[in-house]
Amino acid sequence: MNQINIQYYKTKIGELLLGSFENKLCLLDYRYRRMRETVDKRIKNGLNAEFIEKDNEILLKTRMQIDEYLMGERKEFDIPILMVGTDFQKAVWNALLEVKYGEVATYLNLAKKINDEKAVRAVASANGANSIAVIIPCHRIIPI
Repeated sequence: MNQINIQYYKTKIGELLLGSFENKLCLLDYRYRRMRETVDKRIKNGLNAEFIEKDNEILLKTRMQIDEYLMGERKEFDIPILMVGTDFQKAVWNALLEVKYGEVATYLNLAKKINDEKAVRAVASANGANSIAVIIPCHRIIPI
């Protein structure tokens, strides 16, 4: 069985759950969120792996960059990420990565960006399923 190294990290925006798999960040999410069990199951199944509480370089670098971001000293992240989801979810998450610091977008903007203007509700759902919060900026999307 493969392993996903995880760490819990308390920040001023809440306690985060960080996870890495094969030197890539696959999880950066709120520890206490409504979809916690669903998201964790998708990642574990997608990677055929279990969570092991163990630190490593990727998780350390993530904590440092999150701190810099929250202090306003960082606007972009340079951590290798591994998206675990459907092709549609990955397309939405890649579109989210294009929303720059200080900008906002709508679900419709994202649907147009992935060339599926009628998929606004599915885009909203994929946005909510994002498991790499802050770095994949789902918080920059407004429903209008």
